[in-house]
Amino acid sequence: MLDVISRSQRGRICEYSRGETRISTPFAIGTCKDSPVSISCGEEGRVLDFMGTKISLDGKILPTSSGWVRTGCRSENGIAVLRLPVPEDAVLDPDTEVVVVPNGYELRRDPRKTVENIIRLREICGFGRLLCVLGLGEPSTAALLAYMGADILDCSLPEASGLNGIKLVPEAEIYTGNNESEHNIAQMKAEMDKIRLFIECDRLRELADQRSFSSPSSVAMLRLYDEYGYGYAEETCSVTGCRFGCNTVQALRRPDLKRYRERISGYKKPENKKILLLLPCSAKKPYHISKSHKAFASAVHTGPHDALVHEVIITSPLGIVPRELDFMYPANSYDIPVTGEWKCEEKQMIRGMLSELLKQGYEKVVCHLGEDRVLVEDLCDIVITAEKDPVSPDALRNLDSALREMASGMEPADPREDRLNQFRSVLGFQFGSEAADLLTENSYVIGKFPYWKLFRDVSGKKVQLGMMTPERGMVSLTLDGARILAGTGIGTVEIMDFEMKGNLFAVGVTDADPGIRIGDEAIAVCSGEVRGVGVAAMCGREMVSLKRGIAVRIRHKTK
Repeated sequence: MLDVISRSQRGRICEYSRGETRISTPFAIGTCKDSPVSISCGEEGRVLDFMGTKISLDGKILPTSSGWVRTGCRSENGIAVLRLPVPEDAVLDPDTEVVVVPNGYELRRDPRKTVENIIRLREICGFGRLLCVLGLGEPSTAALLAYMGADILDCSLPEASGLNGIKLVPEAEIYTGNNESEHNIAQMKAEMDKIRLFIECDRLRELADQRSFSSPSSVAMLRLYDEYGYGYAEETCSVTGCRFGCNTVQALRRPDLKRYRERISGYKKPENKKILLLLPCSAKKPYHISKSHKAFASAVHTGPHDALVHEVIITSPLGIVPRELDFMYPANSYDIPVTGEWKCEEKQMIRGMLSELLKQGYEKVVCHLGEDRVLVEDLCDIVITAEKDPVSPDALRNLDSALREMASGMEPADPREDRLNQFRSVLGFQFGSEAADLLTENSYVIGKFPYWKLFRDVSGKKVQLGMMTPERGMVSLTLDGARILAGTGIGTVEIMDFEMKGNLFAVGVTDADPGIRIGDEAIAVCSGEVRGVGVAAMCGREMVSLKRGIAVRIRHKTK
């Protein structure tokens, strides 16, 4: 029986039980016979004792991962042994609960094969099985392997390295010439504890970033995973989250940040915005509560130009952040070292994203970036309002004066129209343009940013469709808002016919929009009728695959 307790992208903490015996993953298998899972060696090779089920790991034919011979899958009592290379037509017995790969060592120091095979194996296993890879894990790579989806590793490689006089720590290999096997095994188990901690707080990517610098092959593994495994990794990335650090260049390629940049590529600016104002980011998130951005607001929101100005923050690792999105993840959550030095990759990203935004058409562009203006000043005709410190009194006066002068000949925008257009842009970013148009048709917005609420008059009654919730960093729908979207299939979860009393569990799900991500709005539907709306606790495919655990944390349900 498998229960997924915590998730951090593809990394998981699982509770797996057989009868009265239970283990928690990530787990490192040793040779101790008192452990629920152990490996012993005899005349006929290695034998895995997995919670009372014993199965041979080494058959008569032992093909290599790079060979053309494939041995298929052997299974016993829910434990399947699948040797590399993985057969193209590999199919698991429906009763399989654990997939064991006995020759994972052959992938060591081959980053491309490691990435390709871990992804392939994880996809074969699905969400409802444990993946155990033997001979590959060590303190320096355990976090990376867990981040890619391996649930169980073993201590054979650390022990063998120790017998050869190599001391392993998460940061490096050190040759001492002494027997370091006990030390290495202890380091491996300590690293597994640390991985669990980072999964619990949904920050496993940060640990994987740190550990990748232990060797060139680990750096290559993470780079290849980010590039070729993006679709696989992004599926399990939450669209909401906690504070996280981007302390390396590789962190720019995190799947959740790449997803943000892809969504921004389809972003539509509020129609009434005619003046583009480029602003620097701030250490405090979200930006609008920082001292510097409150100072900018004194120049932007105190004149008739208020609704004409589109504030866009220039930053790494996100590129650009329109003001109306600054309360959303990941703009509300990232930390990055600020030194005034921009890497080539950051410059290219920012310039490319801003160039695409400029194509949507602005009558005027104002740059208030201070010395960072060199990033963008040659992209179009730009008015510079800050040469050095953007929050200096002179710079703020320049900004106020420039905005007033630019707006003097423009037709003022209605503040109500401005709020609705900005809300439409937020909805487009979160749900897509089709959903944004449906929700904002004949609707209006009240409240103060970022606590805007969306309403529509229906039969003489004011009906709320949704509201921005900065604490969560998303737009939350009411049942009325959910009913509008349900017909499109966006974010819908088909459920069995039962009375919903609390959260929706995976056992009650029959189908789900595969585009649903953890943290998304999820609409529970039965035979076309909306039964509830809430926050997805699993991605769409996982809801369908698993039969245990909360699929949607229900916020509103029909009576």
